[in-house]
Amino acid sequence: MKIVFDCRYTRLGRHDGISRYGARLVEELSKLHPVTMLISDERQLEMLPDLPWILGPDPTKATEPWVSRWVNPHEPDVVFTPMQTMGPGGRRYALVTTVHDLIYYKHRTPPRDLNPALRLLWRGYHLWVGFQRAVLNRADAHLVDSETTRDLMVKYRMTRNPMHVVLLGTEQPDPTPLRSAPEQRTLVYMGSFMPYKNVDLLVRSMAALPGYRLQLMSRVSDAERARLTALAPEGAVEFFNGASDEQYVAALRAATALVSASRDEGFGLPVVEAQALGTPALLADTAIFREIGGEPAGYFDPDSIESFVAAVRALEAPGEWARRSAASTGWAKRYNWPDAARQLLGVLEEAVARRSGERPGR
Repeated sequence: MKIVFDCRYTRLGRHDGISRYGARLVEELSKLHPVTMLISDERQLEMLPDLPWILGPDPTKATEPWVSRWVNPHEPDVVFTPMQTMGPGGRRYALVTTVHDLIYYKHRTPPRDLNPALRLLWRGYHLWVGFQRAVLNRADAHLVDSETTRDLMVKYRMTRNPMHVVLLGTEQPDPTPLRSAPEQRTLVYMGSFMPYKNVDLLVRSMAALPGYRLQLMSRVSDAERARLTALAPEGAVEFFNGASDEQYVAALRAATALVSASRDEGFGLPVVEAQALGTPALLADTAIFREIGGEPAGYFDPDSIESFVAAVRALEAPGEWARRSAASTGWAKRYNWPDAARQLLGVLEEAVARRSGERPGR
């Protein structure tokens, strides 16, 4: 079985979430089965494992519906892509795509920094699931990151194809951290500043948490930074504007908690990244966070500053932080890249067998 892995979403210089997902998954998959990477820029190879590769078009260009023209000559049996938008037309191979979430059909407000024309197009595309449904039904199978997303896919009848829940992974420290107290009174947020992420609640809450500091890790526009700064007491919010991996890990290792008031997620990888390091997570009380954060996490009403403040204060009770820290590291072990790669290989084998009309394993 010849596998081509779509690595065209690999970022240059520094991974984002999708980029890291693809890079770590292809690395682990290659330990189980030969893999050829599909890239769109040779500079992406600096962020990827040393594997055979082929060059294809940028996935954001108008040529994407006909990407099979670049892939077919290499005669793969199956192609896996970490996104759901890979052009399915004219292909001579099985195609397995990934659906991370259906967030923008519920939260249609586009990013604040898009120009008016793009904001209008964004809203229009997400008014109807039919556009994505048509694309998904032309693939052979799909990965989803969580039971929550799979249930939503079923609810909205997004595809007729098989769906497989394959949990994301995170790095597992060796040895497992044993921590009894936080080094700093800091609260770490890693994520975008889209309206549904509800970062405003975290920032506004700092007025009721004197002595704590909120650390915002992600890149932020000047306008958004100014807006958020005005919502909190002076010095209560620290902007990293794109933390390096080293800065991010150091912040988590020292923090009181990883926090997110997001109203929706497909998974929430920062949650398990923090838990693996023994840092408790405090999360909006939603189905997806309950699934991913499990019992070790703390939960609060994403519409209530008082509820968030109470969740932070709960960690100050004697022994509570240490208990949550130990429970978090145990819970996070279920999220690892080798397990994800083994499950993915089974999905790819099944997709090839179904396409050829054979039973898996023949």
